Amino acid sequence: MMKSNRKMILVFVSLSVFSILTFCQRAPQQEDRAGSSGVTDTEVLIGSSCALTGHANFLGTSYVHGAMCYINHINEKGGIHGRKIRVIVYDDGYDPPRCVFNTQKLINDDKVFALFCYVGTPTSVEIIPIVEEARIPLLGLFTGANTLRNPFRKYIFNVRASYYQEIAATVYHLVKDRGLNKFAVFYQYDAYGFDGLTGAELALKKYKFEPIARGSYVRGTMDVEESLGKIVASGAQVVIMVGTYDPCAKFIKLARAKGFNPIFYNVSFVGGDELARKLGPDGEGVIVTQVVPSPDTRALLPRVDQYWRLLEKYYPGDQPNYVGLEGFINARVLIRGLKLTGKDLDRQGFIEALESVEEYSLGIGRPLNFGRKDHEGLDAVYFSQIRDGKLVLVMEWDL
Repeated sequence: MMKSNRKMILVFVSLSVFSILTFCQRAPQQEDRAGSSGVTDTEVLIGSSCALTGHANFLGTSYVHGAMCYINHINEKGGIHGRKIRVIVYDDGYDPPRCVFNTQKLINDDKVFALFCYVGTPTSVEIIPIVEEARIPLLGLFTGANTLRNPFRKYIFNVRASYYQEIAATVYHLVKDRGLNKFAVFYQYDAYGFDGLTGAELALKKYKFEPIARGSYVRGTMDVEESLGKIVASGAQVVIMVGTYDPCAKFIKLARAKGFNPIFYNVSFVGGDELARKLGPDGEGVIVTQVVPSPDTRALLPRVDQYWRLLEKYYPGDQPNYVGLEGFINARVLIRGLKLTGKDLDRQGFIEALESVEEYSLGIGRPLNFGRKDHEGLDAVYFSQIRDGKLVLVMEWDL
């Protein structure tokens, strides 16, 4: 009898240990699968924090309007699997602490299903720990920062190419096609600018060059004079600019007034359409890389044409621009992910659905590809140049 009891105890202990180990192994996945906050039978709740006011308001407003014109269109058709998409957007003024506060509110108070359409490197990098702790998907960021890509981030999906890719493509052409070798970097003194500066240094290193001058300004200010003096004195042939439209426009205007006329090159975050407007005649020849096609390609690309039509319908006061088109493309990716996830919507299922997207035609001439270890959907870099006060797509490298 005692042997029989000991056998029963051993069996019970073994089963208990097995159950505990099984629970420990499965618990994280089960917790992810339960991530269905923000989902009802009739609605999916999405959250966004971006600059709707302040010195980057053109970027945030254009980005959100571009996304919302497509989401409104989908909602009018009945939504996805019977659910309408409701987006809560909070203004952070391109200020990192406000972005952190907004994100915590969206997750903890509003209990959104996913985060969407964030704007800016200094704001977005601050919420990485929050996103990872909450295990909440974040899709579509108006930033090409390397930190959001490396190391690999399970919960962050970048639709656009990186700043490293933008800058490397430009440096390649300026060195190989134009034979230039004197590069300076003007950058915003924060995570965004540091990322661009590193991208420039890496791109130049391939040709055994390095910046001959570096100059910066503090985010939210227009204090560019000291940096301008350094860069003018260097005799740079090219100024790589990693900033926002107001300080970059001031830098270029002051440089022109001094008779300093190198090639001015800006990464996409500058907001090229607004930069062109701010510069007026001083913008002639300024280069801006883009990560989506030109809005002027509507006659060639069906979804660009749809962006124009929906923007006119929902935001008739807006002019089509690169930033808005990028937001529109993000919304198409969001909708694709929600469709593929199916009616039983949860966060882990949404992540897996996005990771399954391969060769998805966005109607912009380049397919989107994600993967289990690849959360950057598009790699294309386009070139535009300000001519006669307007951004013009550059089809051949004749800059």
